[in-house]
Amino acid sequence: MKRLLLTAMTALLLSVGTAWAASLEDGETAYQRGDYAIALKVFRALAAQGNADAQFNLGTMYREGRGVTQNYAEAAKWFRLAAAQGDAGAKDSLGVMYREGLGVTQNYAEALKWSILAAAQGNAIAQTNLGLMYGEGLGVTQNYAEALKWYRLAAAQGFAGAQNILGVMYREGLGVTQSYAEALKWYRLAAVQRDAGAQTNLGLMYAEGRGVMQNYAEALKWFRLAVAQGDAGAQYNLGVMYAQGQGVGQDYAQALKWYRLAAAQGDAGAQYNLGVMYAQGQGVAQDYAEAVRSSRLAAAQGLAGAQYNLGWMYAQGQGVPQDYIRAYMWFNLGSSSGNADAVKNRDLLATRMTPQQIAQAQKMARDCQQRKFKGCD
Repeated sequence: MKRLLLTAMTALLLSVGTAWAASLEDGETAYQRGDYAIALKVFRALAAQGNADAQFNLGTMYREGRGVTQNYAEAAKWFRLAAAQGDAGAKDSLGVMYREGLGVTQNYAEALKWSILAAAQGNAIAQTNLGLMYGEGLGVTQNYAEALKWYRLAAAQGFAGAQNILGVMYREGLGVTQSYAEALKWYRLAAVQRDAGAQTNLGLMYAEGRGVMQNYAEALKWFRLAVAQGDAGAQYNLGVMYAQGQGVGQDYAQALKWYRLAAAQGDAGAQYNLGVMYAQGQGVAQDYAEAVRSSRLAAAQGLAGAQYNLGWMYAQGQGVPQDYIRAYMWFNLGSSSGNADAVKNRDLLATRMTPQQIAQAQKMARDCQQRKFKGCD
């Protein structure tokens, strides 16, 4: 499914050394019970004395904003100190911060350097993040074979994130012969470890009947396990099942509930579907203004269907003042993203516009694409 990007792990990885065992254990215990003030005090004291584990843990607390104001620059400082002592988790965390531009200037070359160093020490999360860089072509030429190598090393250690991504690679045939059976194998291994992404992907396989007999009840089971962990993809898919009455009675109110939860987490499909439901009055009073709002959010993520719908609403004056120039712009963007209906409606609308209006709309569309669909409306 979606969402393959990994961040550094959010749980503290504590490798307790003999000299500091009691104090680090005290800090870990405090952290696990949510007493971040005590954990922070313990880790700060030990980090100042040069303890690499405490430095890594302190960096994690600053990165996550646990017990302190979130501060990526401070997190990077402590990760560097721990990495200088050879801590693999700190090296991996630095790699992620450089990849995402958190507290440092985004730099794929630096990200790659730190991920390679950590992966070479056998760190499964670093191996997965290195696979990600090769798979996405971040700082290197895209290379699925190299990505698979690192994912397999991490998966062999039982790391659920890598197992889930291997499932995606087999489902989509990325660098391997497409195999739903292999995809299912990897999804199951990750799903039983409570990996929410894998649970969602496994649910999709059952919902769509890929590699297994279509089974909505089994799909619902996995989606519900994932939504219990707040997974946006599962919330979206549960909304689809309620909207279409798949394995459950059709229930637009339930569909809206799950779409809203997923949309609030930025899921473009859920934002799009919310827009459609508001425009059509499905399970809710028809509200074109709300349809426009939701469609804008999805369109800003490049979703062609939402771009088309915005074009339609501007053309008809639904929820917005009628505006052929903006309608043409959105139809043009939707057509560039592959929506056939957008092409037809753009060309039809052009017959009602002056050459100057068309030129203006085309320029707006080009500017919007350069801004990656942000701030276009």
